[in-house]
Amino acid sequence: MRFISPKVDYAFKKIFGSEQSQEILISFLNAIIYDGEKVIQSLTIVNPYNPGQVISLKETYLDVKAVLADGSIVIIEMQVASMAAFNKRVAYNLAKSYSNQLAKGEDYPLINPAIAVTITDFTLFLDTDKIISKFSFHEEEDKFKILGNELRLIFVELPKFKKTLSEARTLADKWIYFLKEAASLDSIPKSLAEVSEIEFALQLANQANMTVEELDIVDRRGMMLQDEKGRITYAEEKGRLTEALALIMRQLKKRFGDIPAKLSRQIEDLSLEDLESLGEDFLDFNSLADLSSWLEERSP
Repeated sequence: MRFISPKVDYAFKKIFGSEQSQEILISFLNAIIYDGEKVIQSLTIVNPYNPGQVISLKETYLDVKAVLADGSIVIIEMQVASMAAFNKRVAYNLAKSYSNQLAKGEDYPLINPAIAVTITDFTLFLDTDKIISKFSFHEEEDKFKILGNELRLIFVELPKFKKTLSEARTLADKWIYFLKEAASLDSIPKSLAEVSEIEFALQLANQANMTVEELDIVDRRGMMLQDEKGRITYAEEKGRLTEALALIMRQLKKRFGDIPAKLSRQIEDLSLEDLESLGEDFLDFNSLADLSSWLEERSP
């Protein structure tokens, strides 16, 4: 068996947002939002993905939206790569889903709670090791809630999940393992098959059950997402390189005055690692000659 990666947005939509995905989504949301308690008993998937439907490669944002039995709205999104103002986009989508419930002239009591569940394939919160982080409105000092559970933001950070399959004991553990590792499996493990909804999710992810057209879309979207992730990583590294270069040039000019054009060009050609080394070593230099010798040692 070979399985498509649920981290590809198109595959995520197929697995969690198809017409037959209600039980899968109920199990997943109960695991992530309610720690495995069977709080959600039923839901309706809004605009479900149809297996025969081809989603355009121009689509840059795919999510799954569901309405629970009590009217609460849940938006579920898989995000492979970080992006500018990512948190603002999540907050905007939550606020839009909350406010769009009312038509002009309708009363506020008709508004139902809204929850945004966002799965990221990158680390979002550096100050905590928590894999699942949950947020709601509260008073800043005393922490009491003002809106109850009217608006909730829930994040699942896949890189923080380090458990092996044998260590995945809770329902949340198993679902997160599925999201992170499904594409590396060659069969359905017994411990995952014990959860019927995860077994069904793996059946939907089984490449043997997909059309050639669907597999082509998944492959191309997967490549597009990896390319985008690569561009973001390159931009971040380029930004760090630019900052390091500007810093070391300021330090050198402060120490030695104007830097000759030849030496400046050599410094601009340095890697980030070499720039960081220069930032330490230049403190031992007595003259531009020392700088020139240092650069010559690192020239190709």
